[in-house]
Amino acid sequence: MSSWDQALTEILGRYAESFSGKTYDEENNDIDVLMDVFSISPELKRENRQYWGRELGMCWQLLVTELFRQTREDFEPGYRDNADELCDLISGKEAIDTKYRIGSGDSGTLKKFKQYGKKLSELGFRPVLLILRDDNLPAAISACLRGGWIVHTGQSTFDYIQAQTGIDLQRWLRACGTSHCIKR
Repeated sequence: MSSWDQALTEILGRYAESFSGKTYDEENNDIDVLMDVFSISPELKRENRQYWGRELGMCWQLLVTELFRQTREDFEPGYRDNADELCDLISGKEAIDTKYRIGSGDSGTLKKFKQYGKKLSELGFRPVLLILRDDNLPAAISACLRGGWIVHTGQSTFDYIQAQTGIDLQRWLRACGTSHCIKR
């Protein structure tokens, strides 16, 4: 098992342990690769969307960050501006932020997307947003684009990750879900 493989498997294992005891209605029946890994049904997710969105989002962030840390020599931690973290990681000139899904259209959230993208651009970075799901709020995606973000969703996100790291993360996650690489 390679170091990145082991590190990502450990992250999934920690989340599987956390999820095992949870049984927490917009009727979205779409299943994504992380839901598959943890055997989270749309019904279970609907019982507490905020919990699952937050936890799957943090898992996604850790997986992507660790994969870049393990495979990219130009990896750096995310950029912080006082108390705000403008992005999750830096790879070369790209400031990368990860999101599981963008479902909030409140003005504060949209304003932050625009501000963070502009600030990162002013610092000489290309802001890149890697969103796992493709059922995002269109107004939020538009706000990101207006803020200068290059936005990838769904398959485009996995294509970008593979191009940058040489790892097909989607395939790895699917294999992990079917081979039960995490202990439950």
